[in-house]
Amino acid sequence: MQRRIIVVGVAMAFGVVSLSVAGEPGRASANSAKYASRSVRRNATVQKSAAREQSGHNPVSNASSESQIRQVLAEQVGAWNRGDIDSFMEGYWKSPRTLFIGANGVMRGWQAVLDRYHRSYPNREAMGRLTFSNLEIQQECPRAALVIGEYQLQREKDHPSGVFTLSFRRFPEGWRIAVDHTTAFAAETGARHK
Repeated sequence: MQRRIIVVGVAMAFGVVSLSVAGEPGRASANSAKYASRSVRRNATVQKSAAREQSGHNPVSNASSESQIRQVLAEQVGAWNRGDIDSFMEGYWKSPRTLFIGANGVMRGWQAVLDRYHRSYPNREAMGRLTFSNLEIQQECPRAALVIGEYQLQREKDHPSGVFTLSFRRFPEGWRIAVDHTTAFAAETGARHK
């Protein structure tokens, strides 16, 4: 009885598994070559996609991402001006890892940020009318963008304003704010520093 040694080769970079029988070239499964060919093609597609991501090129254009981010901000402004903080918070990543950084320090978690807004703005009078201006959107990669801008609140007795930096990330549900760093201007100036 003749003993056969089966050699299994795995090329991890390509996800290819090949089988051969020592001393018997051509005995490898016909399916093995077919699957190896598919794996190589699939890996080439993955590598091209990764290269596009690293170079900043992506089938989804930066312009499209920017308009989606602007839409999230517009929806937030609309919700705020209706007095709907819960809908305003839909623009944030609903995660315990969401961060809000302000004058009182770092707040962690979507729920904590929601609770903060409800405490700080208990009614429509406190909320006032919100506008954003001077928005700059810098897309860092296909899944991350940085937004810098200014906010203004028009209220009966005052007009607070300030600046913000938002770290947006793209999730399956769309672009969401993962980190919000907001700083109010000093009350005596109440205006943009130049």
